[in-house]
Amino acid sequence: MINTKRQEEIFFKILMIISICVIMSILLFIIGTVLYKGLPALDWDMVSKLPGGGFYLGKEGGVLNAIIGSLYLISGSVVISLTLSVPLVLFINFYLPKKSVFASIIRFSFDILFGVPSIVYGAFGFALMIFLGMRASLLGGIIAVALLIMPIMVRSFDEVTRLLPRDLPDALLSLGATKYEMSKVILRQLMPGLVTAILLAVGRGIGDAATVLFTAGYTDNLPNALNHPAATLPLSIFFQLGSPVEEVQNRAYASAVILTVIILILSFSARYFSSKYSKNKI
Repeated sequence: MINTKRQEEIFFKILMIISICVIMSILLFIIGTVLYKGLPALDWDMVSKLPGGGFYLGKEGGVLNAIIGSLYLISGSVVISLTLSVPLVLFINFYLPKKSVFASIIRFSFDILFGVPSIVYGAFGFALMIFLGMRASLLGGIIAVALLIMPIMVRSFDEVTRLLPRDLPDALLSLGATKYEMSKVILRQLMPGLVTAILLAVGRGIGDAATVLFTAGYTDNLPNALNHPAATLPLSIFFQLGSPVEEVQNRAYASAVILTVIILILSFSARYFSSKYSKNKI
């Protein structure tokens, strides 16, 4: 019996090591391919200039429009998602009864929305824009991406919130705190989990092309208003890879490097602030 358990332990340990090696190999292969093809085509013009007249034919220019557009779009969508997600999660966890049927229905609904393909959100956003008489714009893209990432943010933050000791809200209320003050203290305790939820949402939203294809549109200029179309890095990569010119295809990989760097900066920043809030929890 002891021998059998020992063999099982060794087997699953080897299986875990193999899984880790496979996953890391795939990750390194993807990053290596992007860097190998993208770094030679990456220069200062790529990040500091707008596309020129013949940019998609291999002439001068950069993807500044797509960089700024992506940052505008993900910033706006995160703000909208946070504004709706945080109160919703606090409400179903601390204002409703512990075994509330309504809370279960909300969670189940967001589980379904979590699995909806991004192209469906794009199609829904496009239909909504037609109904409202809107054209492809930065605002349309922000709303569509906000709808895409909100289920991720809600369910991720909700799972972290449910790990919080259930006697903490009661202890705060017994000390004379109002429900608003209780929510502030709880939110401070949950800040690392909220940062993680934002990180997951940003990673999904900033790299998605299907959602913004019909909603945000595309332009070679910087968006000066919410009702103007906006370029994004995923669409820029898509359009460049569709070019028959090899130099433009290499620029697509350079754009992918830029997108990867942006995500890494956001990831490390999120981890830093998550660690900072974890040390200062009360």
